[in-house]
Amino acid sequence: MSKPKHTRPLEDTEAQAIARNMRVSPRKLNLVAGMIRNQPVEKALAALTFSRRRIAQQVKKTLESAVANAENNHQLDVDRLIVKNAEVGKSIVMKRFHARGRGRSARIEKFFSHLKIVVAEQPETPVAPPKGKSAKQQKAA
Repeated sequence: MSKPKHTRPLEDTEAQAIARNMRVSPRKLNLVAGMIRNQPVEKALAALTFSRRRIAQQVKKTLESAVANAENNHQLDVDRLIVKNAEVGKSIVMKRFHARGRGRSARIEKFFSHLKIVVAEQPETPVAPPKGKSAKQQKAA
């Protein structure tokens, strides 16, 4: 007996990439992820390229991976992709200690995060010709 076939959680016009255990706190990563949510892929890549945050380069690599997955695995048009979703999740927490005065110690927590980026293809919006006469044609008549 085999397992039933796993259904795809995304739609046919979507692709995703996941980065796990990124060495940054979820709060800081969410600031960078917020910059690219609901943006066209070109704008999101430009924003990440020129961002001064350290983690922006890893987010950019994850976004590029999602775009490559969309193009190669799902045959989506790269020019029409938008960042539909950028989810940030909490991962492990490394616990360290810092020596303090009088023989005491303080706890240091080093947070890790997960990042999931979903890109989706925008439907083409056909340009409809104007109905009726234009303003120039009405004035001429």
